[in-house]
Amino acid sequence: MTKQITTPEVKTKVDSGKKDYYLIDVLMQNSFEGKHIPTAINIPYGTGFLKEFEAKVGAPKDAQIIVYCASSGCQLSHMAAADLEEAGYTNVYHYADGIAGWQNAGYEFEGQNK
Repeated sequence: MTKQITTPEVKTKVDSGKKDYYLIDVLMQNSFEGKHIPTAINIPYGTGFLKEFEAKVGAPKDAQIIVYCASSGCQLSHMAAADLEEAGYTNVYHYADGIAGWQNAGYEFEGQNK
């Protein structure tokens, strides 16, 4: 069962300036380019997600990995978290509220449409 992480907890991570986590946006590239949470890396969920994650991120199996998508109604981040755990990653967190939760909290985005 994937651990959950809240909007304030993600904000604390982003604001910390530490590089002790990987924040993964699993939405399509055009969505990511429009707006995304600061420090996020874009790896769209789909066929080959795990291979692309390992090639682009190269995170150790015990690294803190936080995955998110559009909102709690979006299942992409849930599926991505499950795939990462199945591949042996042991510190995976699902940020279920995603873009919508970040926006509702009034936090800043990065991207062209921020």
